[in-house]
Amino acid sequence: MTATPTGTAPAAIIGSGNIGTDLLIKIDRLSDALHVAAVAGVDPASAGLARARRMGIATTAEGIDGLLRMPEFADVEVVFDATSAAAHARHAEAVRATGKAMVDLTPAALGPYVVPPVNLGDHLDAPDVNMVTCGGQATVPVVAAVSRVVPVRYAEIVASIASRSAGPGTRANIDEFTETTAAALEQVGGAARGKAIIVLNPAEPPLVMRDTVHCLTDPLDAAAQEEVRRSVAAMTAAVRAYVPGYRLKQEVQFTPVDEPFVPGTGGPFKGTQVSVFLEVTGAGHHLPAYAGNLDIMTSAALRTAESLVARRREGAIAR
Repeated sequence: MTATPTGTAPAAIIGSGNIGTDLLIKIDRLSDALHVAAVAGVDPASAGLARARRMGIATTAEGIDGLLRMPEFADVEVVFDATSAAAHARHAEAVRATGKAMVDLTPAALGPYVVPPVNLGDHLDAPDVNMVTCGGQATVPVVAAVSRVVPVRYAEIVASIASRSAGPGTRANIDEFTETTAAALEQVGGAARGKAIIVLNPAEPPLVMRDTVHCLTDPLDAAAQEEVRRSVAAMTAAVRAYVPGYRLKQEVQFTPVDEPFVPGTGGPFKGTQVSVFLEVTGAGHHLPAYAGNLDIMTSAALRTAESLVARRREGAIAR
């Protein structure tokens, strides 16, 4: 049985699959602010529910309805949704009625997008925050790093993940993934236009998550290029503070562009293409190291939830 750290905030997890279980273990091992009080799933034979029970955590196989009936739920301060975009609408409505904070790990995008090193402080009072997608958590910080130096006219990202790390939820939400990630590139990353592509790589042995980011900007001289490099390096370090396996694969690349038509811009373009190549290796808390796409989501969700709880507790003290 896992001991409950004194003074930590009770949390609940909806979803006992890979993401929910990895989140459960991360909170148990890494968080000084949270502990998991309840886990809800829909499959009584779920390995995730069995894992939670072995840790001494209350569980239910009756989904959100069962969670709301659990006595442990009364004290919960933050709820994680690790299910699917389709299910989140009902979960969000039910949790909102209880007044508890919610962190959405699905691409439902009902609440504001949150990418911790970019805009976490802007949404600490929101009742339901959305963690975008794994591709968004990996690439939006880079686009934001470029856009704080020079306007990004167009951003295109390609997220390549191991096919083995894409479970039923990921595969069912491919359309939501591309739409949500593209919107976050614009709304959080600052790109005028954004496009996202996901590739499920069937290679054996499985490869770690790799992301390519291309940003089209106005022409950049040597000084501006150096400023972009410094900005990207600082942002990479900020992400690595909570996702240790996040790193640049090589130096930021700058390519002059002068073409009569460039897809994504809708016409001729003269400027600079900034290219950044990333790799995300998982921490191996529950999932294999190649599943960096899942690791970055649960890591970002944990960082966000800790900040949400801190804000709410500060507000309670102030009152």
